[in-house]
Amino acid sequence: MLTVTTVNVNGLRAAAKKGFLPWLGGTAADVVCLQEVRAEPGELTAPVREPDGWHTVHAPADTKGRAGVAVYTRREPEGVRVGFGSAEFDGSGRYLEVDLPGVTVASLYLPSGEVGTERQEEKERFMGEFLPYLKELRERAAAGGREVLVCGDWNIAHREADIKNWKANRKKSGFLPEERAWLSRVYDEAAYVDVVRKLHPDAEGPYSWWSYRGRAFDNDAGWRIDLLVGTQGLAERAVKAQVERAASYDQRWSDHAPVTAVFGG
Repeated sequence: MLTVTTVNVNGLRAAAKKGFLPWLGGTAADVVCLQEVRAEPGELTAPVREPDGWHTVHAPADTKGRAGVAVYTRREPEGVRVGFGSAEFDGSGRYLEVDLPGVTVASLYLPSGEVGTERQEEKERFMGEFLPYLKELRERAAAGGREVLVCGDWNIAHREADIKNWKANRKKSGFLPEERAWLSRVYDEAAYVDVVRKLHPDAEGPYSWWSYRGRAFDNDAGWRIDLLVGTQGLAERAVKAQVERAASYDQRWSDHAPVTAVFGG
């Protein structure tokens, strides 16, 4: 069995003050992928940077206080790689891979974008480089008899079922037709599988991000943008997937909720 969780912590130092460590202490996950860490390892307290019982790898952004990804594993990784061979993005704290027995697990923080701005152009450049890499990664893993799981904040809601207020967001970054088409290519051309959607094909959501504004969380007006995207062999082994939604607004330690999948042997 392998249990993997992904969560955008919206600043790990802030999350640690709100309940991240008790959650980590109670999780059954073998691997935890974090996004938007927004801190250098030296800026984190020791219990957060290197919790007992975990091996941790941090990939902060070159730009202080931005992005940042990390992977926490119960078992020491056999290999670690930061970035995906991109001159522009390898130092941006957006992608990190670790090798475990039989599987490569990655933490991804895809740029969020904003229509009509440079941020959207940056997102498009990232997507343009990342898709060919995903294909290469799958092929390389298959040649070595390995599976791949890319976990993280993909910042794209793929289908209408993945966003509560989809009609009002058709022209917003994260639900643009071209972004959704790109994610379709990840599944069709690159032959990856959305693990949560595979196990919950007809569900509305389950959403993983809710704005702090208004009553989005209370009304479950969310987006499903935190994804575990795996190669087909691994996805076939998925037996359970869930969003660990907080019981109430005041118990949240991020605007995202952890998304967890369990894979059989």
